Amino acid sequence: MQLHERQQFDFLLATAVERYVDTLIQRNEGAANALTRLQQNPNGDGIWLDRYVTAIFQDFLLDNAAGACFVLQALARQIAPAPAAGSVETMLLALAKTAFAELLRQKTAEFLEQESMYGG
Repeated sequence: MQLHERQQFDFLLATAVERYVDTLIQRNEGAANALTRLQQNPNGDGIWLDRYVTAIFQDFLLDNAAGACFVLQALARQIAPAPAAGSVETMLLALAKTAFAELLRQKTAEFLEQESMYGG
């Protein structure tokens, strides 16, 4: 991955984490509650990680084969479960979303832990 692409991915991830954290804190009445619920069930009521990742992919125009490859290049060392069978584009998107969702969950949990310790 080229340096400018890495920079774009890092911006994407930072933006996604920031927006997701803000939403989770509001929906779950604080960082501590949001963190607990995120850790218990990332796709549970009020958390909806998969829905959020789908929205981020749409907002950043990544919901296509090229976008999936961009994300997968950035996450080449991540281990992600295999997606369901389908067209190559469908499989690429599913794999990219799965890998991105896991990284987003990890980074959001880190942020929420810091927020609950220092932000009250």
